[in-house]
Amino acid sequence: MRLTAALRRLGERIRAVRLPLPAPLARLLALLAVPYRWMARTLYRHSPKGLFPRTLLILVVPLVIMQAVLAFVFMERHYNLVTQRLSDSVVRDIAMLAELIRDYPNEVDLERLTTLARANLDLTVTILPLEPLPPPRPKPFFDIVDRYLSQQISQRIGRPFWIDTVGRSSFVEIRIQLERHTLRVIARRSQTYASNSHFFIVWMVSTSLVLMIIALLFLRNQTRPVEKLATAAESFGKGRPIDSFRPSGAREVRRAAQAFIEMRRRIERQIEQRTAMLAGVSHDLRTILTRFRLQLALFPDSEEVRALQRDVDEMKTMLEDYLAFARGEGDEQPTPTDVALVLEDLEAEAEIVGAEASSSFTGAPVVTLKALAFKRALTNLATNAARFGKHVRIEGRNADGWLTIVIEDDGPGIPEEERENVFRPFYQLDQARNRDAGGSGLGLAIARDVVRAHGGDLVLGESSDLGGLMARVRIPT
Repeated sequence: MRLTAALRRLGERIRAVRLPLPAPLARLLALLAVPYRWMARTLYRHSPKGLFPRTLLILVVPLVIMQAVLAFVFMERHYNLVTQRLSDSVVRDIAMLAELIRDYPNEVDLERLTTLARANLDLTVTILPLEPLPPPRPKPFFDIVDRYLSQQISQRIGRPFWIDTVGRSSFVEIRIQLERHTLRVIARRSQTYASNSHFFIVWMVSTSLVLMIIALLFLRNQTRPVEKLATAAESFGKGRPIDSFRPSGAREVRRAAQAFIEMRRRIERQIEQRTAMLAGVSHDLRTILTRFRLQLALFPDSEEVRALQRDVDEMKTMLEDYLAFARGEGDEQPTPTDVALVLEDLEAEAEIVGAEASSSFTGAPVVTLKALAFKRALTNLATNAARFGKHVRIEGRNADGWLTIVIEDDGPGIPEEERENVFRPFYQLDQARNRDAGGSGLGLAIARDVVRAHGGDLVLGESSDLGGLMARVRIPT
């Protein structure tokens, strides 16, 4: 133990010692930090966010870079070297023919020379009368055949020449101007450059595509269990059943899935225990309150008895609110619910309280949720708005994977600094809009608890167009 503590103190002292950097190095690091941060932000902004595409990039990008380097090295070294040697071989044959014609103009049988060149050198040779060479043709920018042939002819023959390597012809035409003749040579293009180099590229790309497809299939099988785990966690957060979820995939993913299942069981077991306990407490307290009511009914009618009865009624209301808050959503299962009809019911509830109400809904109206609990939360908001305002507007929208419901009124509102406090259980304001006769201060707490159990949130926003308060409910669909 003493040795461990001493080592820990030594490590803390070492970390506390910071050697100062030289000023030029510090300035250089500061200059490099700016483009580095910009590049990091750009890559993060444009890079995929999912596990599958990111892992795919990790596999594909190095493979593509490796292929690009190999192709560049092959084209730069092998292809250029082979092309240079082939071109040099053709130019050597042409130089030999040119020297024979130039040195022995009378003794060489020109027809025999052309026959031998075609038979042994695979060159089509034509001896033309001395004539001007054709005008130079445009030089291809990337044609290394033209470049190497021109260099070799200039070095080995040293006579005026003309080359035609432009176009997609399978032949190369070379004309060399001699003292008395013009030597015209036609060679196959494959004799002057490495014509089979594309096989290397084709095999490399084809093999890489096959390997990428195989890796893609294996990678998909590895990421699918992670997606299932994320979907199960999201469904559990929305309060939906996930009985069909089973651990699968790699060992680490299975451990995470099993831990999630155990966590879900513990949470459900805790909720069941809390519900059972609250049911017992509710039964006992209701029994006592019923006994109080019966005893008060036996007393003669008086102001004191009526006050005690009001206290008992208030205690019963507070007990029901507390149990509703502590019980949460209970055992209700999510079902497809027509939210547009729910908003129409809220409109009717607000009108019963005494306010003029209107409701509207856009988007797909059917959403899977716990209908009773969700309606109870919205009813708390709608009746609260109708109780303190004369006009209530309820708007719903289902778009972009979110269900948004906005309830506005023209009441006195809630101060901005108190908009979060009113969600605390049993919290009441002196002039609170949510404080009614017998109110316990749990209405907004219950509403937010229900909404968050669906994976969403309830916030009190800025003043609405009606001049009062705006309550916004937003849950994922």
